[in-house]
Amino acid sequence: MLYAAYETQRVTLDGARAASRVALQSLDLLPPPLGDLDPVRRLRAAHQVFVDSAITHERLPFAIDKISVETPAGAQVVAVHEEVVARTPFCTLLRFAKDLPEGAPPQPRVLLVAPLSGHFATLLTDTVRTMLPDHDVHITDWHNARDVGLEHGPFGLDELVDHVVDFLPASMTLVAGPVDVELSPTSVNTLARSGPPDWFRDTVVTPVPPPYDGAGRLVYPGFMQLAGFVAMNPKRHVDAHLGLIEALVAGDEVQARSTREFYDEYLAVADLPAEVYLDTIAHIFQGNRLARGEYTWRGRRVHPERITRTGLLTIEGERDDICGPGQTMAAHDLCTRIPAYRRRHHLQAGVGHFGVFSGRRWAGQV
Repeated sequence: MLYAAYETQRVTLDGARAASRVALQSLDLLPPPLGDLDPVRRLRAAHQVFVDSAITHERLPFAIDKISVETPAGAQVVAVHEEVVARTPFCTLLRFAKDLPEGAPPQPRVLLVAPLSGHFATLLTDTVRTMLPDHDVHITDWHNARDVGLEHGPFGLDELVDHVVDFLPASMTLVAGPVDVELSPTSVNTLARSGPPDWFRDTVVTPVPPPYDGAGRLVYPGFMQLAGFVAMNPKRHVDAHLGLIEALVAGDEVQARSTREFYDEYLAVADLPAEVYLDTIAHIFQGNRLARGEYTWRGRRVHPERITRTGLLTIEGERDDICGPGQTMAAHDLCTRIPAYRRRHHLQAGVGHFGVFSGRRWAGQV
């Protein structure tokens, strides 16, 4: 019923947005000076923001078709194209292949394991773009669970680990991911412990309705995760949209484009398979099993202390209100046999959760 109610609301709002698009076209036809009056500009901006605020379940493109790389002859712009390395019903392993000049040395490979957190892997576009000049970048492009048919079976933490093992690189960088959730608990940790796993299953897990390919599959809807993110700091999002209206009224195209591009990606949501969502609640946020030495994969206990040859880098944001400082660094306490010269921790000052993998400080300091 939850998903069906959402679909009803979406169709209703789509009709209202269609009316706003017609209104925008009409306002654009107003001749000067009438069309330049402040009330008209504000009305046009309000309609535009309403049209842009639609939630979408469609993955946006990475849209990285060229990048500047350093060569023996100096900086050179090269073409970039996406290459499918592997594909499963739940994920595509993408490589951002570059047309490097002949004789260029091979670049170190890096695998970005995108979070299964209600958004598409394209949320890491800035991460990819920043790493591309110096690395052979691959990424786990998780599929929207609502588009995966029931015949492909369940997808829980075991299946997620299976995918990462199959794509396994030789080193490990953990970016703002919870290893020990008892350190610096956030509102996300508190919410995840507010009820037993059965409560989450009965309250926020819902079957995908027809006509989607995954009809009948139990999912945690991306729109629910988005609502949770927005509820953590509603004033920030209200202020951002009010600021967008003012930027549109003032003709500040740079500021308006920046805000709209962020929300284009932020409002593109993907449903999570119910199994991986409920496993994460039970085993990570409530059981804290990895930190307690109780985590299992396919019935076998995981032993981080046996890792010896894999490098470990952990990255956290000082102001992260989703994964608190210390929760990711805890990996060093578990991986006790990794030599000191193969491990490092970086706490980025002045950034929150998204700032550790996108934005100015990510590109210039992380």
